[in-house]
Amino acid sequence: MSFETISVIGLGYIGLPTAAAFAARKKKVIGVDVNEDTVATINQGKIHIVEPDLDMVVHAAVTEGYFKATTKPEPADAFLIAVPTPFKGDHEPDLSFIEAAANGIAPILKKGDLVILESTSPVGATEQLATWLSDARPDLSFPQTAGEKAEVNIAHCPERVLPGHVMRELIENDRIIGGLSKRCSERSIELYKLFVHGECITTNARTAEMCKLTENSFRDVNIAFANELSLICDEKDINVWELIKLANRHPRVNILQPGPGVGGHCIAVDPWFIVNGSPAAAKLIKTARSINDSKPDWVVNKVLEATKGFVNPTIGCLGLSFKPNIDDLRESPAISIAEHLAKQNIGTLLINEPHVETLPDALADLPNVSLAPLEQVITKSHLVLILVKHDAYNILRNDTKHEKPIIDACGLFQ
Repeated sequence: MSFETISVIGLGYIGLPTAAAFAARKKKVIGVDVNEDTVATINQGKIHIVEPDLDMVVHAAVTEGYFKATTKPEPADAFLIAVPTPFKGDHEPDLSFIEAAANGIAPILKKGDLVILESTSPVGATEQLATWLSDARPDLSFPQTAGEKAEVNIAHCPERVLPGHVMRELIENDRIIGGLSKRCSERSIELYKLFVHGECITTNARTAEMCKLTENSFRDVNIAFANELSLICDEKDINVWELIKLANRHPRVNILQPGPGVGGHCIAVDPWFIVNGSPAAAKLIKTARSINDSKPDWVVNKVLEATKGFVNPTIGCLGLSFKPNIDDLRESPAISIAEHLAKQNIGTLLINEPHVETLPDALADLPNVSLAPLEQVITKSHLVLILVKHDAYNILRNDTKHEKPIIDACGLFQ
């Protein structure tokens, strides 16, 4: 069965590029988002996030009539759910956005439809999605009861793209597809092959869910090793970046780079899904999360020590995003550090983030925090704290005009 109309639920950093990729293949795409401003922006052929090449693809798709955005789901042949999956309380997965998406599309489901959960999810979430849909539509059959004969097919296919390279990696990267039946996987492959050049590899839904969590937990553990090394090297008066560079000359060693912590919607969140599901067994994963979560506090303490000799100092903070050269602030350790410093009331914070125009909510209402151009931050600050290795800051490596204390938390000068 061909897919003439495709609906993407959630038009964020993954949903919007995915919708655009389908629309670029001349398929009718209906994007759904609860944010009216996001919907209005997209329908003007513009985008609300920073991602190379995405603006051109969206503009062309909207102008040519293949892509539109709306706040309410409309009938389609395939539904891709790409909504947030944060955690709540004591790192408990919050599936409320997935449930809301299920409730939104359930009334318009019909025989032959395909529903794919792309949101990174704890193990069992795809089965829970199928239960929500079947409870809402007892007139339709679903794979958990009807198997290969199900009238609605359901699968999990996690995204695995790198911000800043999403449009290329959506096409080139392999996809892991976990259907609730063989038929569900086959139809998912048919859908993704509309634009995916990478291999589509099938497994069951639980393994597909765990695969994405494993990928990000692996990276988190390796980053924790680097961050722990940075703490030890600071105690021993050793340059951690030089140490790692030397150690990596070993043919079987590849240590990652330390930083001010770990952020983003994946690595800072996904390992907790494993820990929550298997608290007794996930000892190493939990320890790694604790190490990375504690690194921002270490950076704050380094700044407090460095400003003891100043009266009401101005602290320049460079970077707020969770990684270089993007505007994504989700779970960013830089924001946490800036917020904690501001609330210490030791002075004023001047912040530069070249990829945003306004301060995030956590900082916007703090009276001693303001956003400023890079030159102003460097000139007026008594101490400069480098939190994100943006390309825009490379000019500081050769800048000898402003000699003042610098705390380099991300290795810009290394």
